[in-house]
Amino acid sequence: MEFLLLLVVTLVIALIVSGLVVMFFRNPIDKIFARIIGEEISVAWRKFLTFALFVIGVSSGVNIWKLERFVPTSGEDVQPLVLTAETWGLEIYRTIIHTLGGLAWALLVFFVVSLIAFVMIKRGEAKGKA
Repeated sequence: MEFLLLLVVTLVIALIVSGLVVMFFRNPIDKIFARIIGEEISVAWRKFLTFALFVIGVSSGVNIWKLERFVPTSGEDVQPLVLTAETWGLEIYRTIIHTLGGLAWALLVFFVVSLIAFVMIKRGEAKGKA
């Protein structure tokens, strides 16, 4: 039962952290999409990026294979780890850090690709004026 509670708690924490990051970066993402692809379609792209950030945040933050260490398995001599206050704290901290790390990498890729697109647009505008 404690394992299920840990799973739910880490999932909720990953969703909250992902939501906070998405809220924090919503305005810059909107501006980038509006500048690069136009305002009409930028809303759809922002929704997709938001969805992708939540998926990346949850998949990075909730490490099922690490949580499996707390589940007793039959036929093995290895005892499952015990959920103490220290392991709860460690798993919560790990969830926050891994969620932020996954989101940071995803946003880095997004901003690098956006920068490349922005430079290409600027070059096209400069050639059009010349």
